[in-house]
Amino acid sequence: SGIPRALVLESRPIGRGVRFQPPATGPVIGRCRRRLGPRNGVHVEVFAANRVVIVAAGIGTRPPWTFSAGRISGASCYGELVTLEPTGVVLLRPGLRLSLSDLFRAWGEPLSRRRVAAFSASAGMRVGVFVDGRRWHGSPASVPLAKHSEIVLEVGPYVPPHPSYTFPPGT
Repeated sequence: SGIPRALVLESRPIGRGVRFQPPATGPVIGRCRRRLGPRNGVHVEVFAANRVVIVAAGIGTRPPWTFSAGRISGASCYGELVTLEPTGVVLLRPGLRLSLSDLFRAWGEPLSRRRVAAFSASAGMRVGVFVDGRRWHGSPASVPLAKHSEIVLEVGPYVPPHPSYTFPPGT
């Protein structure tokens, strides 16, 4: 009754070091408000060199932070998009039209057709982008952050993208 074999074969370890776990260093996008308020969730996964790259907690927030069970439970303010835990769940204010370029700018990491964070695609290759399990053919930066989307970015070996994500209640 363990984890299905097919799922185990698709799993990737979390990479070690700052290249695989880059901190949030970018600006807050939009107005920084004292309350988090209602949010819609988007899930973003990043794979590079056949490893998981952690999407940092604290994107789009300003310290000081308070934590509860490893999750940011309080910040001095919250921008239009935020991450409160290192799970890849990005929380957006409803009604906004934001894209992956906004997320990566707020994270402080580069994003282009050939680069994701500290990783560049091999010569002649591009960053693999999947939205809800389907290949995205446009620029990675142009992917919309739409409610309950599952977005996967890959640099290096192909990782079968997840077509969906089970969001926590209220997102």
